[in-house]
Amino acid sequence: MKKIIFLFALAFTLVLAACGTGSDENSSEKSNSSKDGEKEQTLFKQLQEEGATVATSGTLLASTYYPEGSDKLTGYDVEVLREIGKRLDIDISFEEIGVDGMLPALKNGRVDMVANDFEITEERKRDFAFSEPYKYSFTSIIVREDDLSGIETLEDVSGKVHGGGATTTHSQLAEELGAELKTYNNVTNDVYLRDVENGRTDFIINDYYLQKLATEALPDINVKIHPDIKFNEAKIAVVLPQDADELKKKVDEAITEMREDGTLKELSEEFYNADVSKRPEEDIPSVDELDL
Repeated sequence: MKKIIFLFALAFTLVLAACGTGSDENSSEKSNSSKDGEKEQTLFKQLQEEGATVATSGTLLASTYYPEGSDKLTGYDVEVLREIGKRLDIDISFEEIGVDGMLPALKNGRVDMVANDFEITEERKRDFAFSEPYKYSFTSIIVREDDLSGIETLEDVSGKVHGGGATTTHSQLAEELGAELKTYNNVTNDVYLRDVENGRTDFIINDYYLQKLATEALPDINVKIHPDIKFNEAKIAVVLPQDADELKKKVDEAITEMREDGTLKELSEEFYNADVSKRPEEDIPSVDELDL
C-alpha cells in the first residue's frame, strides 16, 4: 500500500415534494411542471456550458486531499467527480470549504454540488438530492491504543469527550450517546489524533476506511480503531440541489456506467486499497440494533 501521510478532517455531514386536483389545477400543474422541467434542463445545459463548482474540503484523506509535496487536489471523491464531469461534458472545478459550510453553500447557490464523503441520511434528504452511492462503508471509532480510552462498548462513550466537526452526523450521534463535544473547524488529521492520544479528547466517531488510512498514515500517534465496535452502514454520494432532477439523472447514469465498467473499483482501490464501490460483505448492525 502506498503510504499516504496528511490531511483528513473528520467528516460530516446534512432533501424534496407536491400535487393537486381539478381540471384547471391539473392544467396549471402541467404548465408548472413543464416550466420546472425547462428550468432544470437549462441548469444542466448551463453546467455543460459554464462548468460546475463542487464544494470539497481538501483535507480529508483519502477522499479529498493534497499529496505530500504536491499542489494538485486529488482523492477518491475528487477523481470520481472529475470522471463524472468528463462523461457529462461538464468542466468540474473545486472550491475548498470547511465541512460546516458546504451544504449552506449548495443551498444558496454558491456551489453546484458537494463531494466530501457525505452520507445519505433522511434528514439531509429533506433539503437536498443525492446521487446514486459511489462509496459504501460503515462507522467505527478511534480510541487510545493502550486502554481503548476506557471504552469497551459503544454505551461507554457516555461522559467521554468526542472530537469532530460541530454539525457532523458523527458529532450529533456522539452527543445523543451522552458524550461531551470538542469541536474543530477544517483542521488536519494529526490534530484530531494527537488530541485523543494526549487525553484532550477520548474518541472519534467516523467512517471506517478514512480512520483506517489515518491511523496507518500516522503510526507514531498512540491511537487505534476500536477492534470491537462497528455499526451503521453508510452510503456516500454526491450532494445536489433539491430540485435538480435532470442533473441527478445524468450523474446517476455516469456513476452506474463507472460501476459497470470497473472505474469506481479501480479508483477505490487506488485510494483505499479496498473496493469501497460495493457494500461490505459482513453484516453491520445499526446503532439502534445495539440495544444501548
